This record gives sequence, structure tokens and C-alpha cells, in this order.
Amino acid sequence: MAQLWGGRFTKATDQKVYDFNASIGFDKRMLFQDICGSIAHARMLGRQGIISETDALSIEEGLKGIFRDVSEGKLKITSKYEDVHSFCEAVLTERVGEAGKRLHTGRSRNDQVALDMRLYTRGVICTCDELLNELLKSILEIMKSNTDTFMPGFTHLQKAQPVTLAHHMGAYFEMFKRDRKRLRSIYERMNECPLGSGALAGTTYPLDRDFVAESLGFDRPTSNSMDSVSDRDYLIEFLDALSIIMMHLSRSCEEIITWNTNEYRFVEIDDTYSTGSSIMPQKKNPDIAELVRGKAGRVYGSLMGLLTVMKGLPLAYNKDMQEDKEGAFDAMDTALSCIDLYSGMLKSMTFNKDIMARSALGGFTNATDAADYMVVKGVPFRDAHSYVGRMVLYCIDKKLSIDEMSLEELKKICPVIEEDFYDAVSLKTCVDKRLTKGAPGPGAMKSEIEESEKFISENAVLKDPLEAFILM
Repeated sequence: MAQLWGGRFTKATDQKVYDFNASIGFDKRMLFQDICGSIAHARMLGRQGIISETDALSIEEGLKGIFRDVSEGKLKITSKYEDVHSFCEAVLTERVGEAGKRLHTGRSRNDQVALDMRLYTRGVICTCDELLNELLKSILEIMKSNTDTFMPGFTHLQKAQPVTLAHHMGAYFEMFKRDRKRLRSIYERMNECPLGSGALAGTTYPLDRDFVAESLGFDRPTSNSMDSVSDRDYLIEFLDALSIIMMHLSRSCEEIITWNTNEYRFVEIDDTYSTGSSIMPQKKNPDIAELVRGKAGRVYGSLMGLLTVMKGLPLAYNKDMQEDKEGAFDAMDTALSCIDLYSGMLKSMTFNKDIMARSALGGFTNATDAADYMVVKGVPFRDAHSYVGRMVLYCIDKKLSIDEMSLEELKKICPVIEEDFYDAVSLKTCVDKRLTKGAPGPGAMKSEIEESEKFISENAVLKDPLEAFILM
């Protein structure tokens, strides 16, 4: 059992206790971040004269060799080590001797853990931003191709007013746009380097924390050493952002699942993103959409788990904080996978435009426009509202749509109606005359699409600064 703290103890740790305490099974995914952080720390120690330049260089080369060997499968990270930090230090010392023992000078595992998790999370934020950017591009293409694809808009899952598919998908563009903005905000707040905080009270060594922060792509060092080792706000914020992303994905998937039913037939999900039934050969199931919808709860659980872990912890570091990783890693993996799969499903999906338009006509979605027509003719709105309600009742009884009523039938309910009524309540007119900002009319949608294109062009994907570290 490789441990960094055995000197004070006279008995070996019970194996069950060791296994319970160990984190190597899940924190080994932070090997790259741990080695980058250690290299930056070693370089700083050498620059400051805390260790010799020769030892600093030996440490750096040794750490690069460890990463190279693990990457190439020549070296395995096993449960012999308590965590990824003890693995790196133990193997380093085996390879470079006494110099390896000097790496941990001026550093605690507390601030090392805080650094690694922050570096890892920052990298995942950048990956998430890239995936969302690709998703926004896919949504934008659907918007641009469907400005005249009419469909019903819904409230309470009831057909309400006619819109276009471009307008409907534009709502999701806004959701995922906000998600990208949230990621940027989290990135800016979290981009501070905790290394140099020690266990909780800093160190007596003359560390250059600014050098380390700059080397690792941080904007600055953290300001308070106790907060530095016990802060998980950035991770809670990120899990919150992932939960909101999953909520947005789930809402869209719920609609796709509904639209994919035989009753709606608005969309056809591509075979590559569907599955079949083991007993019913006719079935084509929207499993990807359903799984994305289901996995939203899994990500929510990780957020609630971490909030619960942190809620009663006194300053500074507590071992409870080791519980930040497994749930967070799972949430990150889950959310990134869901964004990627949802994006692929969306790009390969076919929209049945004629069926969507017929559905809009059949649900009295032009009822408000019929009332507005009467108001323009001088009828008070409340009376117009009543007249249209009577039309709807009549149509339900006769199995008609409003535009299928004869002029004679219409005039019996409201005498001011003339031949121009039919044009006024057509789907095209209903949509085209809605020109207020954010509406589905052609002019408004043109502006919305232009704004969406501008957002994508002006907001480059976040890049992980740690990519500048070349270890191979």
C-alpha cells in the first residue's frame, strides 16, 4: 500500500479501511492534470531556489516519462496506490531517486487535489462548450431551412397558434445559447489557481504562486488559502449548469418522442438513432431521446449529492470532499454523451412538413387571428372572442376547420365577415403578420437568425489552456 503519510503511524492500515479511503479507482482520470500541476510546481521550486534546477529538471523529465508510459500502456495505475497523487510521486521517486522526494516541498495533498479537480473541470467545461457550439450550428441550419414550415404552437399541450419550425427551434437555440453563456461565467469565476495554499495556511517557503498560476493558464492565484482547499463552488455551479443543459435536452427529447408517434408523425427519427422491439417487428423506438430524457435525473442526482456533502462542512478541508469526484465525473460523462448523441439525432432527423402544416390547420390555431379580423372591422374584442368561440363549437360539431366554413355560415355568427376573412386566417397570413421582435413572422425570424449567426461567430469555443502542456 503506497501512502504519503506513514511516518507517524506504528500499525499498518486495515485493508478494508485502506480500500474505503482510497480514491485511485476514480481519480486516476486526472493523471494529466496532476502531472501538469506537478511540473509547474517543480519549475517554480527550481526558479525560486527552493530546490536545485537540476532536481527540478529531473522531476519534470521523470513526470513526462510517467505520463508517456501510462499513455502507451507500458505502466499501469493499480490499486497498490491510494490515489493518483501517491502513484505519481511513488513512481517518480523510483525512477529519479532523491529528487522525486523533493517534489512535494511547499505543497499539501489538499491543494494538489483542489488544483487537479479545478484543472479537470475547466477542461470539461471547454469540451462541453465545443459540443454546445456544434449543437447550436445544427439548430441554426434547421431554422434557416424552415422559415416557412408551418406547424402548431402549443400551450398546455393544446394547439394554440400557428408558428414555424424555425421559430420553434429558435426557442431551443436560445436555451442552449444561455447554457454557453453560463459556462463562460463559471469558467471566469473558477479560473484561479489554488496551488500554494498548503494544507490550509500557506507555507513558509518563498513560493511564486503567480508563476504557477500563469503556467497553468489561470488568471490569478486564489486569495484565501482556507477557502482554496475547501472550495467546491465552481464544481457545484458546473453541475448546476449541466443539470440545466440536461433539462433543455430532456424538454426537446420529450417533444421529439411525441412528434415521432403515429398520432403526430411530425418527425422521422433516422434508423441509426432508433432501435426495434424483440417481439413486435413493426416497432421503431426513439430510445436515444428516451435515454437522454431519463439521464437528466442522473445528472440532477449528482448536483444534489454534492450540495448535500458540502452543506455542513467546517473549514477547511475534510475527507468528505473526496465524494465530489465520482458523482461529478459521472455527471460530466453523462451530459457530454447526451449532448453529442442528441446533436447527431437532430441532424439526421426528417421533418414531415405537410403533416405539420395540416396539424396547424386542424386545431383552430387561427382562432385568435379570426378575432383580430373582427376587431379591425370594428367589433369589440370581447364580442369577437365570443363569436370565434361559437365558430369553434360549430366547427367541432360539423367536423370542419374555421377556414372551411362557408361565407354564409360565417356571417350568421358575425355579420361583419367578408370574403377577405379567408386570407386573414390562412396559416401564411397568421404567421407573416406577426412581426414583433421574437415572433415567427419572416422579418422577425430573419433578424433572429442573423442574431443567432452573430452569436456563434462572435463567441469562439473555449480552449483549455492546459493543452499548451506538451508531455509526450
